Amino acid sequence: MDEGKMDENEWRYHGEGNKSLVVAHAQRCVVLRFLKFPPNRKKTSEEIFQHLQNIVDFGKNVMKEFLGENYVHCGEVVQLPLDFVKQLCLKIQCERPESRCDKDLDTLSGYALCLPNLARLQTYQFAERRPILCVEIKPKCGFIPSSSDVTHELKHRVCRYCMHQHLKVATGKWKQISKYCPLDLYSGNKQRMYFALKSLLQEAQNNLKIFKNGELIYGCKDARSPMADWSELAHHLKPFFFPSNGLASGPHCTRAVIRELVQMLDLLDIEGLYPLYRRVERYLEEFPEERKTLQIDGPYDEAFYQRLLDLSTEDDGTVAFALTKVQQYRVAMTAKDCSIMIALSPCLQDASSDQRPVVPSSRSRFAFSVSVLDLDLKPYKSIPHQYKLDSKIVNYYLKTVHAKDATVMSTRFKESEDCTLVLHKV
Repeated sequence: MDEGKMDENEWRYHGEGNKSLVVAHAQRCVVLRFLKFPPNRKKTSEEIFQHLQNIVDFGKNVMKEFLGENYVHCGEVVQLPLDFVKQLCLKIQCERPESRCDKDLDTLSGYALCLPNLARLQTYQFAERRPILCVEIKPKCGFIPSSSDVTHELKHRVCRYCMHQHLKVATGKWKQISKYCPLDLYSGNKQRMYFALKSLLQEAQNNLKIFKNGELIYGCKDARSPMADWSELAHHLKPFFFPSNGLASGPHCTRAVIRELVQMLDLLDIEGLYPLYRRVERYLEEFPEERKTLQIDGPYDEAFYQRLLDLSTEDDGTVAFALTKVQQYRVAMTAKDCSIMIALSPCLQDASSDQRPVVPSSRSRFAFSVSVLDLDLKPYKSIPHQYKLDSKIVNYYLKTVHAKDATVMSTRFKESEDCTLVLHKV
């Protein structure tokens, strides 16, 4: 990228989350990711650079090790002309969802992350000449906690996502409750996985987006977004799958790598983790100079990764044990909130299948690439918020849902992973 010759008209708004905003280049397969901050919060250019570099280092030294070299794209920190950034900010402002405009794009430092556009095929550039379909799924946490530290028995039976839905609708985050349940998607059972995907299509919220040639054609920005038009979506998808009768049935992978990672690093649940966080906090209050030595805020290097591999569960009362569990929980939170992008492009029938990853369908074949994104390490300081939110979610569910259906549920709960089948009629 030639930072000296930047034209804001070559870039378009791509999307944003709570902490960053992404723009995509109209021609090249790259995006720029900018940090966002509240209007009254200022950070120095050096702090912005270090924040972005920490994101790169964490992806490279930690998440690539856990999820695989081919699926994690770390990008690089670039410095852009300030005039370009300011003009770009003005250009895209009208496209931003109203609910996201409480924070401003960083226009003062000039730093951004340059990354591949994951809505495009990442493996073979020649496939760019053909139409590209990309599905982005944010699967969320796909297991029921088994920790003995859990105080509400209900958490052993109903997943966090399904309980949280009721609170989100009550607070106006979304208009209606989604029937999607992460346990179904991660189950490996085709019927349950089909039900999960169907539920995502019916109520996408921020868990499903579909792109065509890099443009968003299906997805919900916020509660004020209009209802999705399924006939329009079918019109977009028809060229990819007609006259095919859907993807071929056959063997499928039943291993859920992201779920396994979360289960490995989140053995205690937030209820068991919070007392350990408080132990670390008390130590830092007494020895604040140790914060850097303990790598609370980085660097996220090989040494940081190696400490995450200590899966011992016997608490010896030390700060070292507590810190290891806290850092593991931060990585688990990151994996719970990641997104998976699957890009598909039709390939010629006579193309050699050993040249690139290919998924067959009944009458056609697709070149594909799979990427994992949204892999910023969750902040250390967010743990108290997670602890309070967990209690709020469970208590609201107990008051509004479980109390009404207690008799029915007591007779219908059969096994811990029947969450959706209990909560929703199938």
